Amino acid sequence: MTGRSERTERSGRAERTGPAPAGHPGARRRDRRVYLRSHPLLFALLAVTRRRPVARLGRTVLVHGAEAYREALTRIPLDRTAPGTTGGAAAELTHGGVLFDQEGADHRSARRELAAALDSAAVARLRPHWRAVLAARIPVLATGELELVALARELAGVTAAGLTGATGCPHTLAGAATEAAAAAARDHLPGPRPRGAARTAAVRAAELAALLPDPRDAMVAVAAVNTTVAALPRATAWCADAGLWPSVDAAGAPALAAELLRLTAPSPLLPRVAAADAELAGRTVRGGDRLILVARHAAGAHRRGPSPGPAATQAVFGAGPHACPGAGVARALLADLLLALAPYAPAVTAARADRRAALPGWAALTLRATRTPG
Repeated sequence: MTGRSERTERSGRAERTGPAPAGHPGARRRDRRVYLRSHPLLFALLAVTRRRPVARLGRTVLVHGAEAYREALTRIPLDRTAPGTTGGAAAELTHGGVLFDQEGADHRSARRELAAALDSAAVARLRPHWRAVLAARIPVLATGELELVALARELAGVTAAGLTGATGCPHTLAGAATEAAAAAARDHLPGPRPRGAARTAAVRAAELAALLPDPRDAMVAVAAVNTTVAALPRATAWCADAGLWPSVDAAGAPALAAELLRLTAPSPLLPRVAAADAELAGRTVRGGDRLILVARHAAGAHRRGPSPGPAATQAVFGAGPHACPGAGVARALLADLLLALAPYAPAVTAARADRRAALPGWAALTLRATRTPG
């Protein structure tokens, strides 16, 4: 794939530049642009503090170290409904009573139910739906280009519909979940809020809830759609830029998918709030402190070299009782996408970062085949 030309961003438009470097360094450089374009100040701050396992800035505690990250998720009591956290966003989206903002026995019971809904049987149930989309969309590479972000939205919508029982258009569901997450992020990110951010977030949440049989499933739809739309294009671009297509086969695709999700860390930050005083990596955490758990650094995604191990691979999906129960679905969907694309060995011909999305991702990512399946 060396020698190919790509388009890059300038003033919000794609322009052609020189050859993109092959291998993991080139893949890492492209993926880094997602962060630099979407949340430049936030990720500059994280880069400055990342050499310390735990760093305090006023009442905000940045958690970078892998062990400190796991401890924060497994040992520190968390305020599950505090503003600016996942639970707080869930409470606003659904008026409470869902997994993300529950406490104690309710939380454990809901987590068990959701884990059961996302187990291997769920993958088997959902897989025919997303494979049908892949079978319909991927062959366009034989004669032209494929816009991967649009495909990721369709896959996300189909998957979210399967999880929630929604029967409407998958594109509409995915769009509503994307807008709801973006509005909630703008309302909760540190710093000055855009005018009307809270009202916009409420409107977008209501629009999403109206598409679901049970409005309490809004947060499931938000998580499924936004993680998928962020993860699939970034992981695919990395695979293409690093020249990994020859290694994609049925036996190795699941492991490659897990490693690409670690390298790209689609949900790079987990915002939490401590509910009580505790100690973390030798530092005192006070009740009410805001915790920014940097999954990207805990997983070693910012470092060169192979995976540090299974714990790092899992870190992008949380840890312990706060691990994401949808990890298996995400890995299976990415593995199937890679297997569908591999016969074409596509290269990236255009990429534009999304400056509005809740998670760092591409607004557009165009692929063109470098070979024809034979």
